[in-house]
This record gives sequence, C-alpha cells and structure tokens, in this order.
Amino acid sequence: MDRKMTGDYMGWLIFGGGIILLLEIAFFNSGLVFSIFLSVALIYIGRKKSPSKFGKFLFWIGIAVLIASLMNMITLKLVLIGMLVMVFIQFIQSKKTPKRIAPAIEVPNPEGGPRQMARTKPLFENILFGQQKTPGHVYDWNDINIQAGVGDTTIDLSYTVFPKGETVIFIRNFIGNVQILVPYEMEVSINHSVMAGSTTIFGEEEEKVFNQVYQLKTADYDESIQKVKIFTSLIVGNLEVSRI
Repeated sequence: MDRKMTGDYMGWLIFGGGIILLLEIAFFNSGLVFSIFLSVALIYIGRKKSPSKFGKFLFWIGIAVLIASLMNMITLKLVLIGMLVMVFIQFIQSKKTPKRIAPAIEVPNPEGGPRQMARTKPLFENILFGQQKTPGHVYDWNDINIQAGVGDTTIDLSYTVFPKGETVIFIRNFIGNVQILVPYEMEVSINHSVMAGSTTIFGEEEEKVFNQVYQLKTADYDESIQKVKIFTSLIVGNLEVSRI
C-alpha cells in the first residue's frame, strides 16, 4: 500500500472518528466532556501544587480519571478496530504486491568519494513519562524535534556553540512544563500554542492562559547571523523562555 493510499485511509479514519465522537457525546455519553474537563483540571492543579503530597495526589487522580474516560469511549474502541483493519489491509497488499528494490546510485563528490548521509545522535528522545534536560557541561548542538507525553523539558543553550544560520527547537508536549534558557546575544523567534497553562517570556508573565497561540520575535531576529526559532505546543503546561 503506497503512502498516498495510507494517508487517505488515515484521513477517513480521523474524519470518521470525529463524527462518531460527536454522536457519542450528543446521544450516548453526554458526561464525557465533563469527565475529560475534570481530569484535565485535576492534572493542571496537581502540576501547580506538585511539590506537595496533595498536588501529587490530585495529579494522579486526574491521570486515572482521564484514562478511565478514554477507555470507556466507544470512539476509541472503533478507532482502534479501524487501525487494526488498516494494518491487516496493508499486510495483505504487501503479500500481493512484490517489493521493488531499486539500484543504489552513488553520486561522487568533488573530492572523489561517495556522498553519504551522516546520522547524528539527538539531544532528546520521544518519551511518554519523565523529565529531560540538556547536559550541565559543554555539548555539541543538534536541532531538537521531539514529542513527549507527561513530563518537563529543560534546554540550556549557554553550554553549546551554534552554527551560523537558524537553529530550530520543536517540542510537542501533552502535559508538562518547558523551560528554555537563551544567551543574551542570541536573537529568538517563538511560536507557542497552549490549551491551558501559563507563559513567561523574557520576564513578561501571563499566569492564566487558555487556548492561545503566541508568535513573538526579538527586534533584530531577521538580520541576525545566529538565531534560534522555537516551536512549542502544549495541551496543559507552562512555557518559560529566559535569558542567561
């Protein structure tokens, strides 16, 4: 099954799941919205009070309520069945259609050797639970593009040397806080999306943010030789971008 067909199946699966979800909320499970809202509220309050035992208790109660709500959804069960059917169809198609192996053609570089792709080790990995942060010593920089479930991410840019041009940080997080420490001489562009949380950007704080998108950049960003572009997307959590 080629990528276009797979994308079509995924599109129809998402569209059908959305329709079924609306029908489920409207006719079969009207309390779903309240239970999800309650779980998100408990998780958010628990995160805010996380140093205390009461905060941790609220956080894990919220997680339990959210998981229970999702497991009871008819939509989730039907989407999982649809995904299994799609995987089965792909398996049948792979048996019917022989795999084509194209010859590899090496294009020589000016020095005479073959051009090769260089694989580098990323600074962060995709995780479901846990915290990640950059080393507390000098490290080699690689652009960051990660997805996380529940946890905090801390990036200190003062211990690395950036290449000329635009450096990119891309973080998608379900629940958690993102802290990015930027050197004073570095120009910054920020594109931040959040459902519920707070933001602190260079000392400017907004404590209660709901369903907002921020697009900010420093005055000399476009003309700067070295600059960092930050993309962050949070469902519930806080973003802090500070100078160091």
